[in-house]
Amino acid sequence: MNTLIFRTVAPFLTALMILFSVFVLLRGHNEPGGGFIGGLIAASAFAIYGIAYGVAAVRRAIRFHPMSIAGFGLLLSTVSGLVSVLLGVPFMTGLWIYPHLFGVEVPLSSVMTFDIGVYLVVVGAITSIALALEEKESD
Repeated sequence: MNTLIFRTVAPFLTALMILFSVFVLLRGHNEPGGGFIGGLIAASAFAIYGIAYGVAAVRRAIRFHPMSIAGFGLLLSTVSGLVSVLLGVPFMTGLWIYPHLFGVEVPLSSVMTFDIGVYLVVVGAITSIALALEEKESD
């Protein structure tokens, strides 16, 4: 499966899939999609890159250990839920702020930070599993 055509197309396909996964993550706030599906798409992109170039290339590309990414995502999701408790509303209640950036009102929510945390958990966990399986297969 490690053909010249596959190795040539893999970086472009990976970049396109990562971009699409971010689109699905951000779109899922109001429509179907979200952190879980976006994370699966991103992990699939890293798996394709790993098949084409090997586990070491993926580890260099993501720079952090995949389980560290998952751990940070879990922390982010937990903190986004605890913020509501600190403000005196039930756990995981969505909170919104509306800052003005460059003259444009941008709605930001704790729900979005929770989705980003889920995205990171899925990317980290699934990428870690895929890399472990690929390393096992290479031996």
